[in-house]
Amino acid sequence: MYIADVVGTVVMTAKHEKYEGQRLLWVQPLDKDYQPQGDRIIAVDKAQAGKGDRVLLLREGSGIRQIFGREQGLPVEKAVKEALPIRSVVVGIVDAIEQGV
Repeated sequence: MYIADVVGTVVMTAKHEKYEGQRLLWVQPLDKDYQPQGDRIIAVDKAQAGKGDRVLLLREGSGIRQIFGREQGLPVEKAVKEALPIRSVVVGIVDAIEQGV
């Protein structure tokens, strides 16, 4: 799980069938000090986020396949074996961050 900032939306005229009906966001991953880290990436939006939002970004294949598999009514065992061309998904909007000692 990563923290990222949404910097925009992505519009495509031609896309893989698994992206049909999915909203795509352009996000900037952040480091532990909330500074930009690495390249911006494209992520599927499952949290109804928008430009300027700080979000939770999932970049783990099995978890992503489970999310999309549930939407298709698949049991976890089948969902984790499904082939998806999706690497990054926004799964939540961050309201606040508290750091402990």
